[in-house]
Amino acid sequence: MNAFAGRFNGKVVIVTGGASGIGLACCERFAAEGASIGVLDLHGEAANEVAQQIRERHGSAIGVQADVSEPAAIATAIDQVAKAFGRLDVAVNSAGIGGSGGPMKDMPSDVWNRMIAINLSGVFYSMQAEYRHLEAAGGGAIINIASMLGVVGYPEGGAYVAAKHGVVGLTRTAALSWGPQNIRVSVVCPTFIETPMTNHRSQEDWAALAQVHALRRLPEVTDVAATVCFLASEDARALTGSVHMVDAGYTAG
Repeated sequence: MNAFAGRFNGKVVIVTGGASGIGLACCERFAAEGASIGVLDLHGEAANEVAQQIRERHGSAIGVQADVSEPAAIATAIDQVAKAFGRLDVAVNSAGIGGSGGPMKDMPSDVWNRMIAINLSGVFYSMQAEYRHLEAAGGGAIINIASMLGVVGYPEGGAYVAAKHGVVGLTRTAALSWGPQNIRVSVVCPTFIETPMTNHRSQEDWAALAQVHALRRLPEVTDVAATVCFLASEDARALTGSVHMVDAGYTAG
């Protein structure tokens, strides 16, 4: 039983990248706590399937196809959710892609441009569209999903690391800019987590990765979702511009 059931009753939450991985875990957790959910994803059919599952188990949800790298498309998708439910209270920007892109000295420009377009510009476009609805609602919360690589470097991860560092910077800037409108903006930085985006790794790889973390184990998507829901809740009303490491102690040293 969810100890926080009802915490988001009457609230409307959108999650980009909501059809899989961390985004899906966030959709399920918010729905279990009473929120109406807008599941936004590049894969519209998958978004609709998640929304249907939420309606069957919890309550209100709609799925919307959305490409975060296209500003008009993501704005239209967010407008659709706000119109369907009458408002917007919380936005979780989880959509993203992985991949190292190889050594920086050899990285093709198209690899760089795609990574930045989705993982950084996509967050920026989403936040712009979300702001209008949150301001109209009298405030709310935005939680961006970055990565532990938003605060440290990583060999052969130039484009990904740059994008995630950028998300951290966007978060802090928006927190300063939008605080007077009662809009809180935070960022969550997970470590390596098993999701469809990382399923190329073997179980041996995962076991070895766990050993370089202080807890000698890796978080799960539900750990990230729990942190996101806390940041969206009234318990975190004094938090904005904050960076939250869900990294099992990877960056502690």
